[in-house]
Amino acid sequence: MCLAFPGKIISIKKNSAMVDFDGIKKEINISLTPEVKKNDYVVVHTGFAIQKMGKQEAKEALKIAF
Repeated sequence: MCLAFPGKIISIKKNSAMVDFDGIKKEINISLTPEVKKNDYVVVHTGFAIQKMGKQEAKEALKIAF
């Protein structure tokens, strides 16, 4: 089973980004999603952003998860 969470990118530094997971901030690797920018939402699995997602999609996913 794969477990991934949506989060909002709040800052980027090279191949790393600080992501806000509904109030919890973690540093992740964005080398698999080089197109992402600050304020984008991403799906994160094992510390890597694996996909960019829309704001509404992220909010719905967070509502279901919590």
